[in-house]
Amino acid sequence: MRATPAGMNDPIQSLVSAEWLAANLNAPDLVILDASRHLPAANRDPHADYEAAHIPGARFLDLANLTDTASNVPQALPNGAQLAERLANLGVESGYRIILYDDSAVKTSARAWIALVAHGIGNVAILDGGFAKWRGDGHPVESGTAEFEPANPFDLPQARGIRFKADILANLNSEAEQVLDARGADRVFGAGTDPIHGGENGRIPGSLNLPFGGVLNPDGTFKSPEDLRAAFEGAGVDLSRPVITTCGSGITASVLLFALHLIGHESTALYDGSWSEWSADPETPKQQGPQ
Repeated sequence: MRATPAGMNDPIQSLVSAEWLAANLNAPDLVILDASRHLPAANRDPHADYEAAHIPGARFLDLANLTDTASNVPQALPNGAQLAERLANLGVESGYRIILYDDSAVKTSARAWIALVAHGIGNVAILDGGFAKWRGDGHPVESGTAEFEPANPFDLPQARGIRFKADILANLNSEAEQVLDARGADRVFGAGTDPIHGGENGRIPGSLNLPFGGVLNPDGTFKSPEDLRAAFEGAGVDLSRPVITTCGSGITASVLLFALHLIGHESTALYDGSWSEWSADPETPKQQGPQ
């Protein structure tokens, strides 16, 4: 293993600005990962986009293919061994500071953040506003592929803060945890076919709704802590109680989880299967129409 760079393990905030990243771009213990992933309708190739332009030194995480294919959960989070191997292949040493960013309409850096933090990786941050903010502020970009040496894999614990279908079914009776859906209200409360994932529109019975865009400013940066609290409370969330987030496939639910983290609410979990799994099971109860 290579020598630890000076300054290693200096903590970073969970959300960093483009200005901060520009000032720290050449820090020896800093690794920048492009976590872009797109919905099929976007018709975009995130790897091609990365090769065309990315933050200098950034490495391509390939989030779309970082999944546990052995799981019954659609597009499941990676297991610890898979995540450790991917990070090692990207030259990430244990203890490095990791900055995640994306250029996606569904803010997929939050999904990558959940994958890392759930497996016990600390010193992970999201670039506020992503690649669009970086470029919009006039910071440099480069093309091609970053050069780096692979690292040695490090052990990761089993993921924490993840809920499965059986947990959600049990919660229907206990209501110990609030369920908050990050999809648009038309998909959560409407009828007809889900325009993104197929199947019927609807929701897990009793779930609340806060579309993920409600925690973001128009430029894609996260709202202030005060405005985030107001958004969650406006959606009926009791911030003194635990929250499970869900969406179509676990992507935008991660945005809400990160926003909850920003206001210090850590009694949270992700229903990874989300509506894709729930709606596909004829035995699970569904709710449609107004709350």
